[in-house]
Amino acid sequence: MTAATAPHFGPPPAAPALRRPLAAAALLAALVGMVFGLLLGGAGPASAHAALTGSDPQDGAVVGTAPKQVTLTFSEQVAMSDSSVRVLDPDGKRADTGAAPRDLQSGSTVKYGVSLHSGLPDGTYTVAWQAVSADSHPVSGAFTFSIGAPSKTTVALPTDEAGGGLVGTLYGIARYAAYAGFILLAGGAAFVLACWQRGAGARPLQRLVVRGWMTLTVATLAMLLLRNPYTGSGKLADAFDLDGLKAVLDTKPGAALVSRLLLLGASALFIAVLFGAYAKREDEREKKDLTFGLAIGGTVIAAGIAGTWALAEHASTGIQPGIAMPVDVLHLLAVAAWLGGLTALLVALYRTPDIGAAAVRRFSRVAFGSVLVLAATGIYQSWRQVGTWSALTGTGYGQLLLVKVGLVAVLIGIAWISRRWTARMVTNGADAVGAEAEVAVEESRTPATPSSAVEDPARAAQLARQRAAVATAEKKRVRDADPDRSGLRRSVLAEVGVAVALLAVTTVLTSTEPGRTEEEAARSSTAASAPAAEGPVTSTLPFDTGGKNGKGTVRMDIDPARTGTNEIHLWVDSTDGKAMDVPELKLAFTLESKDIGPLPVTPVRLAEGHWTASGVQIPMAGNWRVAVTVRTSDIDQTTIDKNVKIG
Repeated sequence: MTAATAPHFGPPPAAPALRRPLAAAALLAALVGMVFGLLLGGAGPASAHAALTGSDPQDGAVVGTAPKQVTLTFSEQVAMSDSSVRVLDPDGKRADTGAAPRDLQSGSTVKYGVSLHSGLPDGTYTVAWQAVSADSHPVSGAFTFSIGAPSKTTVALPTDEAGGGLVGTLYGIARYAAYAGFILLAGGAAFVLACWQRGAGARPLQRLVVRGWMTLTVATLAMLLLRNPYTGSGKLADAFDLDGLKAVLDTKPGAALVSRLLLLGASALFIAVLFGAYAKREDEREKKDLTFGLAIGGTVIAAGIAGTWALAEHASTGIQPGIAMPVDVLHLLAVAAWLGGLTALLVALYRTPDIGAAAVRRFSRVAFGSVLVLAATGIYQSWRQVGTWSALTGTGYGQLLLVKVGLVAVLIGIAWISRRWTARMVTNGADAVGAEAEVAVEESRTPATPSSAVEDPARAAQLARQRAAVATAEKKRVRDADPDRSGLRRSVLAEVGVAVALLAVTTVLTSTEPGRTEEEAARSSTAASAPAAEGPVTSTLPFDTGGKNGKGTVRMDIDPARTGTNEIHLWVDSTDGKAMDVPELKLAFTLESKDIGPLPVTPVRLAEGHWTASGVQIPMAGNWRVAVTVRTSDIDQTTIDKNVKIG
């Protein structure tokens, strides 16, 4: 909410009726400043959307002995609960001790660990984790590792991401409604104060601002209740879990939502003054001073509400949070002034007959300034959240940002058309004044009320209401017949339609991992997994064909154990460790998860007990089952298999 007029520096009249609203505005400003200061004081540098960049054991690894713990490494800071990490054995039973994850952070490395039971049997274990990023969004995932050798498991890896399902949908709707409510509340009030002060008495504008307040309040309450299941179980019934709600209040997003509710209480008093004492004020000097007081108080309230987003989401995380948070507040205020004012203008053009070209011209200037602020803050935010051209085109966040930029360009184009209609309205303003004069003349020619009707007070009041309604309708008809006004209404309606789509894209952006952090997480993940992919993968497979001298061991090396071309070496040793010459050796690769294979490979004999296969093509990464067939005589052979991680 921005100031509409310059402050009056002369001595104000000592009117108690004026001092009371000004004192209320000052009290509002003090309350909002205190809440906003507390939020700023508690906000520290944090990180953006977190991603799992490494683990020990690694995903798909086969370890010889049972580890004492499982550790998870993240790209950014996360919040962990007691049940954030679960390790399940092949039968689906808990293999971890159930204790809360231990914070093993060292320097800039974010790592958590959970202890495992001792004496775990061989088999495949599943690690499922869920946490909350520092930007308030839940993240989750799962991976497997094996002890001794892979085995079948009854545990199904979760396919749903954290924050999804019905609860995620409802939370997303509440987020959209909260943004929309803030835009209508702040932008509508700013339109009244800065562009059309007589609109404070217009019922359509009053309803618009009040509905914006109600929408934002209900959406904030819904987000507060849904926060626990949104970041936890995903069950709608947990929205009414008091223990979960208490835990939410101890988090940064929970504190931000509660602060927003406090600020909405202050904004209710602001609305009461704006549409009460201010709308009824007749003295121009008093109204100017009250306008200044309301503008200051309203700006502080709007900045405080915008700060509840900036201090709990993307702006508070990643690089330069100290700069990003006030920039984000400015960005949200500019959006509200432009799009909220645009909606208020549309309502005024359609529902109030007496808004004139001067108010439209003032809003045009406000909108132009808002666009400049949006451009400056948007460029900074784009650089901060994207960082590189590759992230702009190669990540979901960057692609959504391009869509948003395109919608803004369309909106500016339509706004330029609206400015042309505004200029025509100003140019033809004299004609509009003449039309209003004609309406006034027609009203003066209305036949007088018969004396019999005057004698009946009820009938006289009814006739007075009818004449007022007819006069208003005629005045609206004259204005609606103005082609400039009609053209402006159509262009503003188109602007509002594009603005609704723009708000939807913006809402999705706020819950999407920024392109910069997505690329950094991918690089960190690649770097963390690189050592496991370097050099050949070595496996040892004992065999027994059942015939004479039919026992031995096959040692297999796959180099470099990545997708594409690989070279395989096999050494066949007898039980005494010497090279064993066999008449035939065959291989077959199968990726059961993708129904690929078996892919046959026929190695060639290089020397006694040494076989090799060059140019073996592995089409995709995964846990491949390698079947090795060994024949030790004309009738004695066996097939042994081993799961190996490739890629």
